[in-house]
Amino acid sequence: MELAAIDYRAPGREAAFVASLRETGFGVLTGHPLDGVLIERIYRGWQAFFAGDAKWDFEFSREHQDGYFSTEISELAKGQELRDIKEYFHYYPWGRCPEALRTDIERYYAGACALASELLSWVERHSPPDVAAGYREPLSRMIEGSHKTLLRILHYPPLTGEEPASALRAAPHEDINLLTILPAASHPGLQILDREERWLDVPCDPTSLVVNTGDMLQEASAGWFPSTTHRVVNPQGRDRSAGRLSLPLFLHPRPEVVLSDRHTAGSYLAERLRELGVA
Repeated sequence: MELAAIDYRAPGREAAFVASLRETGFGVLTGHPLDGVLIERIYRGWQAFFAGDAKWDFEFSREHQDGYFSTEISELAKGQELRDIKEYFHYYPWGRCPEALRTDIERYYAGACALASELLSWVERHSPPDVAAGYREPLSRMIEGSHKTLLRILHYPPLTGEEPASALRAAPHEDINLLTILPAASHPGLQILDREERWLDVPCDPTSLVVNTGDMLQEASAGWFPSTTHRVVNPQGRDRSAGRLSLPLFLHPRPEVVLSDRHTAGSYLAERLRELGVA
């Protein structure tokens, strides 16, 4: 498996990007329109937020799934016994947010959502006719009016040496949604599992954007687009003292969207939240 970078501005980019999603579940874009300076400013601001006590004023809502999730209630990946070594904040435009950080996060959310919608339209246009015929409605229509698209501000704390030996910053898992939009994290660590069961490093180039398919797109496409297992490994040596920030946007349909005979988007999300131990 090879993750070749695709220039967002180049001719043939749409077909090449969708082919990468089909083959690997991931696509890497260079020359994308998301603002790198804005992303760096967001990382600095939220690093300070996670280091302070104000985060406890935003403890997560089990009903709405917004706010701050501490390391004590961090996700328990499906099939795993240990929680991930991370804390995070769930931002929705309708949800809570520290006022000092709201302007930048609103701006980024709008830009990332617009790009995610465009990339989903590429997937729709380049789906084989027999696969597209199985979509219960066009992919682009699935996200119209959706209030479920989630921006997660993720912080992986520096390691203390007291973590369980087998605990990871993010245990092997798949994403729930249609597409995930992920600008470069503040440090490397993301890996994907290829078809030969090998773990491959995902580039952490500040100019690149990583996109992956989630379970909902896999479900809607009857498996044509795979939801690939990935993880975030712990740093080694002196890097153990470095924290890591990342900023995934999870593109979600409206809850009533029918994905397959088995699931609506709402039923699928509810099932996965229960498995993660946060519902």
